[in-house]
Amino acid sequence: MKTLFALIFFLAANVLQAQSSTPKISVRDKSLTVVRLLLNWVPEPEFGGFYAAQALGIYEKHGLKVEIIPGGAGTPTVQMLGAGKVEFAITSGGEIVVARVRGSDVVAVHSSFEISPMGLMAHKSLKIKDLADLFNREGLTLAIQRGEAYVDFLEKKFGLSKMKVVPYSGGVASFLRDSNFVQQGFIFSEPLTAKREGAQPDFFLLATAGYNPYAIVMSVRGDYLKKNEELVKKMVMAVQEGWDAYVQDPQPANKLMGELNRAMDAQTFTEGSLVQKPLLGKGLMAESRWAEHIQQLLDAKTIKKAPSPKDCFRSF
Repeated sequence: MKTLFALIFFLAANVLQAQSSTPKISVRDKSLTVVRLLLNWVPEPEFGGFYAAQALGIYEKHGLKVEIIPGGAGTPTVQMLGAGKVEFAITSGGEIVVARVRGSDVVAVHSSFEISPMGLMAHKSLKIKDLADLFNREGLTLAIQRGEAYVDFLEKKFGLSKMKVVPYSGGVASFLRDSNFVQQGFIFSEPLTAKREGAQPDFFLLATAGYNPYAIVMSVRGDYLKKNEELVKKMVMAVQEGWDAYVQDPQPANKLMGELNRAMDAQTFTEGSLVQKPLLGKGLMAESRWAEHIQQLLDAKTIKKAPSPKDCFRSF
């Protein structure tokens, strides 16, 4: 496992170095402060606000030149951030908590989603009412990513004994083949893909069962925040302005993201921006929410000790 992690980290570092070794900055932009933002996935609607800020010149208005670096499966954004490879990175709330327990001084400064977009997708033909009903069914196959905090939560709350649990391998191919197949996903991605392929999915947000960590969290290192508080504040303001603009009109950012991610068509970008809209927040975070999530991770034995909730985030 250590060897595998080291390999992932090495590959991610090399990709990052290749993408960032020559900053994309013109002569007229030399007055701008260049920073890098590492995503944890490819350009999709969940990053709409970040790309809207780029497409509409919002970063520049705040004196910033932001290089957005796409991620992918297994991109170790928390580790790359902690190692100082980038100034900003997208993580989940749970990753921040676990990283701090392990001694990494990473801090959340903006959360794009007030309600977590993660959930489970099942076929509408199963007529499942809610998550409690889902986990009480027999004969279903559940594809999830073992080792993730949300799995520990679900196992503790509902139990997994009535289902056949298999590793989640990405995509929706298995879901399309098997009407008894249930899988993890995000509201703006897998359900739309499955629907486009002819399936009729139901989607159940984990937040409805009480698991609602902050999601698409922009984070920084604690020492970087202390030394560059005004810069971080400008970045947070620019990102939120980007999200406000994306909610009003997602097309400029969707066009930019579509050029970078040819695997997603324009219609899916539009549908994704609409379906996620009710889940978005204003970037602010509450200590009580962090405390609740930390307790959930303790109860599920994902972590053995609790970091201070107020040290996990900073709101501007």
